[in-house]
Amino acid sequence: MAMSVGGDSTEKPMSDINTTPLVDVMLVLLIIFLIAVPVVLQTIDLKLPNVRYEPTQTKPENVNLAIRAEADGRCGVYWNTTRMGHQELEDAAVKKLKLEIERQGGAGNPELELPEAHIRGDVNVPWQCVGGAIYTMQRAGFAKVGFISEPPPGQGITRL
Repeated sequence: MAMSVGGDSTEKPMSDINTTPLVDVMLVLLIIFLIAVPVVLQTIDLKLPNVRYEPTQTKPENVNLAIRAEADGRCGVYWNTTRMGHQELEDAAVKKLKLEIERQGGAGNPELELPEAHIRGDVNVPWQCVGGAIYTMQRAGFAKVGFISEPPPGQGITRL
């Protein structure tokens, strides 16, 4: 960067900036990023499932579970609004399944529709809590265990 300060009163100082060093630095940074980005973006090829936001058909025989982390660090599993422990949850699930089978005419009924378990898990709940509830419901005999979620804000329901 040069600036002339002359002795003549008609001359003005030169205020032009020499951009050559700036361009050199930008080119060096561009080359560094071109080399570094492929190293950082190492990925494994996966085929992720398509997400479908389909409204659930709420049936009165379905079981609604809510799972959250309690203040003491333990898992809180709620059947509707009743808090249950692991064994209580399994006993209630077996009882519910037996009552529903009897209501529909017994296990020999070819049109037997078993109830489903719908789990609503808090975002901050540890995965062990949700996994334990799924295991307990499947062990009790529930063949369909699903999750209730909300679509991201601003997105409507789309069919894939």
